[in-house]
Amino acid sequence: MNRLHIKNMVCNRCILVVKTELEKLGCTIVSVELGEVIFKDQISQMEKEAISQKLRLFGFEILDDNNSKIIEKIKTLLIDLVQFKNNLLKLTLSDYLSQELHQDYSKLSNLFSHIEGISIEKYFINLKIEKVKELIVYNELSLSEIADALNYSSVSHLSNQFKKVTGFSPSYFKSLNKTKRKGLDQL
Repeated sequence: MNRLHIKNMVCNRCILVVKTELEKLGCTIVSVELGEVIFKDQISQMEKEAISQKLRLFGFEILDDNNSKIIEKIKTLLIDLVQFKNNLLKLTLSDYLSQELHQDYSKLSNLFSHIEGISIEKYFINLKIEKVKELIVYNELSLSEIADALNYSSVSHLSNQFKKVTGFSPSYFKSLNKTKRKGLDQL
């Protein structure tokens, strides 16, 4: 089996696009998950280049070096955590990443900060704030329910962090009808 790590593959639609395009190229796929594709058979360098060229059209990029793969895994874990598991997190963020990636957190943190120019914690906060914006716009949950869903200790903590990142209070943000949100792949 052969694995490819894919940059900017951060949601279920991304998985669908990658899978569809690889099938169009005739690839036999074992699985497609956030940030990673596993092929049944070994792929040649020529096939890899064709895959790379095709995926680039959709904003994806094959990661070749180990540091890029680690960064992408960190991002994928954090996005997955915010989107699907945040209120289930029973560990600290540093323990969670260390456990999932089987590496020392300080090494991961230094690598991430060096390459991305932002700490893991700030990146995680930015992801959470984008999720808060999404939930505010949907207008289905109260701020208290949003705080609980995203594992904030209180509404006050969420509000303070929201204002620090966006410059707006959550209620003011809610009153703005045309506030632009960022895609998670743009953070």
